[in-house]
Amino acid sequence: MADLAPLALVTGVGPGTGSAIVRRFAAEGYRIAMIARDGARLAALEAELPGARAWPCDVGDGHALLSGLDAVVAGMGTPDVVVHNAVGGAFGTFRDIEAATLLANFQVNTMALLHLAQRLAPAMVERGAGAFVVTGNTSALRGRANFAGFAPTKAAQRILAEALARDLGPKGVHVAYVVIDAVIDVPWTRQRFSEAPDDFFIKPAAIADEIWHVVSQDRSAWSFNVEVRPFRETW
Repeated sequence: MADLAPLALVTGVGPGTGSAIVRRFAAEGYRIAMIARDGARLAALEAELPGARAWPCDVGDGHALLSGLDAVVAGMGTPDVVVHNAVGGAFGTFRDIEAATLLANFQVNTMALLHLAQRLAPAMVERGAGAFVVTGNTSALRGRANFAGFAPTKAAQRILAEALARDLGPKGVHVAYVVIDAVIDVPWTRQRFSEAPDDFFIKPAAIADEIWHVVSQDRSAWSFNVEVRPFRETW
């Protein structure tokens, strides 16, 4: 498949950031393997983008994810770029959350990253090239009281990504963690923050642009920790 266009695999292809990432890489000539639970949304993107293929899958189910990755490799080849954008989240203090909720979020945020790396990184190492980008948020950096069911899993995800970066970087595979310190501009957040001005939100297309920039970096100046936020954001 050496004569084919490069392949990007994107998890968590929702209506905001995930779809924007897919469109950004498609615009750069990539074929796209799209993974998400919503098969109808994936089918619509598949119809819109000739080089995109849908692989409906719950990344929180390790067996289903590995089977899906095997199908992607068999059908499209080994990805040149992997963007782990799928997210499992929940709000609540440690008194409120169920242990099963924390475990489910850990499966999506952290274990899925491990499965992706174990299945797909070896071929990148063999080629001496490739990129893994993980989308995170400020919960990966601090644990607030109402994020007890979420922040621990994102912090673990960030540390796992750093371990991958230190292992894979010297082998030619770029790993980066993008912290999105903002409210993403999607319909449900517009409803929740109905009084907020436009510059309160971060645009999904702008996030996708930054991910493309990270993937495109010269290997003499690779980033690992990347943070993006609106210019008015207090941090």
